Amino acid sequence: MKLSRRLLILSAAGALMASAQAQTSQGVSDTEIVIGTHIDLSGPAAAGMPMLRNGMQLRIDELNAAGGVHGRKIKLIVEDNASQPQQAVRAVQKLIKSDNVLAIVNPFGSGPTAATVKMATDAGVMVFAPWAASGIIQKVSANSPLLFTTVQNYDTTTANGLSWAVKNWKSQKVGVIYQEGPFGDLVRAGVNQALKDAGQTVAAEAAYKVGDIDFSSQVAKMKAANVDLIVAGTLVRESVGVMTEVKKLNWSQVKVLTTIPGRSTIVAKLGKEATEGMYGIGGWKLHDPDTSDAAAKKFMTDFKAKFNMDADENAANAYSYTSWFIAGLQAAGRNLNSQSLAKAMPAVAHQDFTTFSRQTFVNNHVGQELASIDQIKGGKWVQIAPPSGK
Repeated sequence: MKLSRRLLILSAAGALMASAQAQTSQGVSDTEIVIGTHIDLSGPAAAGMPMLRNGMQLRIDELNAAGGVHGRKIKLIVEDNASQPQQAVRAVQKLIKSDNVLAIVNPFGSGPTAATVKMATDAGVMVFAPWAASGIIQKVSANSPLLFTTVQNYDTTTANGLSWAVKNWKSQKVGVIYQEGPFGDLVRAGVNQALKDAGQTVAAEAAYKVGDIDFSSQVAKMKAANVDLIVAGTLVRESVGVMTEVKKLNWSQVKVLTTIPGRSTIVAKLGKEATEGMYGIGGWKLHDPDTSDAAAKKFMTDFKAKFNMDADENAANAYSYTSWFIAGLQAAGRNLNSQSLAKAMPAVAHQDFTTFSRQTFVNNHVGQELASIDQIKGGKWVQIAPPSGK
């Protein structure tokens, strides 16, 4: 798979600028640890960002109220990347140069993270749990020891999910709608691998750009090819858009399987009837407000009380990944910098109400990579095949 030339140029230019300012103990004082993030506050994914930001803030506020980490409180600085690599570069330059952060935690977007990860790690800043295409981000960073990825690889999970679908649905003609850029590259790689294993090839492909809102031409291309399954490499708004077009055509014979980023509760809520029946590859547990899981229920209650909104799985995952990062801070001890944190992190295991299993870092990437197959029924995702994978 190839990175776009533009992303490589942005990443390299940013890395050169940041490397001159690397500080081994930046972001750490006697009383405070400064961390940052860059998320889409004004672009196509902005609707979901309050959940991500507030999930992080809730966990940090809990920690600070309990006295912090080894006597230090955490300060979180949030910047807008608008899902645009250029804006992400400016945001990360500010976080490194002006805000002097120790780490960038839960940054959002494959393109924005690919454009900035090497800049950050070359500056001695850890990048933890980017919401992005993990394989691409690891490659761009040159497998930096300061990068820890927690999102399951989009290629392997897509391949596993599609292999299950082909086997169980007897799909013969598979089409793929994908986003241009790193995310789409990995989705296509997973589709191609699964179909190769099944002795098939892709029946139709259609790309879309970040920010697109009209998917009529992409779905029309799938219909013209008479596919029986569409793999949708889509996020929130794009997943709704694809299903809306399918329903407009009264195309009941086709199944739509969205990849990990599109299997989100907000897709079911925003899409309503349009997304009913959609399938998704799920990389984490989902909980309703009436869940019987005590930890999940406490999280949802506390989130509602603090922010006056119901938490979704984006909030839960941001909370979960922030908890994992905090566990690393605790393991690193009082003598804290990005290098000591990176040394401590691989030994820190993680399991909570969001995870399918106990997770650890293998070569700085999350394992196990388990994913379920879910379907929207009655306005919510229902698991139809249990988690499987490596």
